Amino acid sequence: MAPRKKPFIAGNWKMHTTRAEARALVGEIVRASRALAEAEFVVIPPYTALAEAAETIAGSPVALGGQNLFWEDKGAYTGEISGPMLADAGCDFVLVGHSERRQDFGETDETVKKRIAAALRSRLRPIVCIGETLAERESGRTWDILGTQMAGGLDGLDEASFRRIVLAYEPVWAIGTGRTATPAQAEETQAFIRRQLEDKYGKEASSCAIILYGGSVKPANAYALFRERNIDGFLVGGASLEAASFIEIAAEAIKAFKEVK
Repeated sequence: MAPRKKPFIAGNWKMHTTRAEARALVGEIVRASRALAEAEFVVIPPYTALAEAAETIAGSPVALGGQNLFWEDKGAYTGEISGPMLADAGCDFVLVGHSERRQDFGETDETVKKRIAAALRSRLRPIVCIGETLAERESGRTWDILGTQMAGGLDGLDEASFRRIVLAYEPVWAIGTGRTATPAQAEETQAFIRRQLEDKYGKEASSCAIILYGGSVKPANAYALFRERNIDGFLVGGASLEAASFIEIAAEAIKAFKEVK
């Protein structure tokens, strides 16, 4: 069994924070992160705050991510943002296929695939989101939905490219609802995802893959979730908007990491 990876803690700020608020929030996270070297941190602010965030994290262990990107590198695409633009803004990561993009803005497995390719062209690491709705889970379709999303999004991706990807399992029914998958539910699902990756890329590559859990992650449940073998970290939503809660989530994950290696 492969050794556990250090916790990967990413904060998706969604449509929150002004530039001043982002600067203050990132500053607090940077200061706290220096004492939490066992975790890897990524902050994902809105586009308007990328410059402030990049300036504030300079020289720190905190990485920067964008919330989405278009699949072309440039062109007449009003309102879109490209991989080269995000890289130029200081990003190392970018979210792709978040459930809110799928549900509210028509994202599909095919467009997820195109966005992944665009991110990789710009040397960005995609954080690729997958997850099922409550109706899909209750009808017993979880494995089919996740399998289809993975097959479509990762179609044609070779092993070298795959190794640059982070996967995030976010049950749609747990995002912003206060409901969280139990540790057993999350582990069962993430173990399924890792088996799918093993079938496609082999055991060694799948064991190295970073698979995050997202969906109402809070300081109160981070420890129990991270104790599960196939959870490598968290994609945090609302709790990442307060530095204290975001850092406490990281500290709880580190505590579990040290206990279960």
